Amino acid sequence: MFEITSKEKIATKEYEIWVKAPKVASHAKPGQFVVIRTSPNGERIPLTIADFNTEKGEIRLIFQAVGKTTYEMATMKVGDSLQDIAGPLGRPSEIKKYGTVMMIGGGVGIAAILPILKALKDAGNKVITILGGRSADLVILKDECERFSDELLVTTDDGSMGMKGVVTDGMKEVVKRGEKIDQAWSIGPTVMMKFSAYTAKELGIPIFVSLNPIMVDGTGMCGACRVTVGKNIRFACVDGPEFDGYEVNWDELMNRLRQYKDQEKISLENYIAKVGDLSWL
Repeated sequence: MFEITSKEKIATKEYEIWVKAPKVASHAKPGQFVVIRTSPNGERIPLTIADFNTEKGEIRLIFQAVGKTTYEMATMKVGDSLQDIAGPLGRPSEIKKYGTVMMIGGGVGIAAILPILKALKDAGNKVITILGGRSADLVILKDECERFSDELLVTTDDGSMGMKGVVTDGMKEVVKRGEKIDQAWSIGPTVMMKFSAYTAKELGIPIFVSLNPIMVDGTGMCGACRVTVGKNIRFACVDGPEFDGYEVNWDELMNRLRQYKDQEKISLENYIAKVGDLSWL
């Protein structure tokens, strides 16, 4: 069992927990993820490792309550335990000195950007970070990202923080003023990564994206997380989760993410009917 040692609500329906997982913490690298279950009969869901503490043997997970399992996690308290955690899984990010890197994060994807950003800064890169959200209250981890960035830009749909617009507007603004970007990362909602990749290609910037397809076992056996990259089928769990953003078949990926939308809605409705009102989340 994997005990929750701390929990904090960081935005509307978004939570941060630290969990005891010594073996995972001792092997984790930026860009990797875990697959968790909350109970013996629970579904398996992937979550990015947002941070890890090898001395305490803990990992940091940040999630948004959007489906049955994440709603259930949001109701758990310090001292409760997750049923199991498998990981670290996936290929780590390619950390080296590129020169100037652009880090683009949106929503809970900001949690995935943070450890990569820190490692790239430690490797001697100039780091320009762009964070996006619908509104100011949904731009998470801003202070932490700013601490490890040479420059931080924020975009919000409603203009309540930073530039009014979306992350691609921030990308164009950085390049417009003459900044040469040697490598970019974009992690967040799939539609955000799609248009970040399109914009990066227009601007001549190589870009990695971290894909979040439906995943079951996390070891390449089930094939649920297959994605088309270039002309090849890849499994996000073992070949990724990071891929060249230029090469991803975004329309196929987005269609696959909608595949079980009706079933996911029914599962969440059944859970809420069982436990009662969860509007406080």
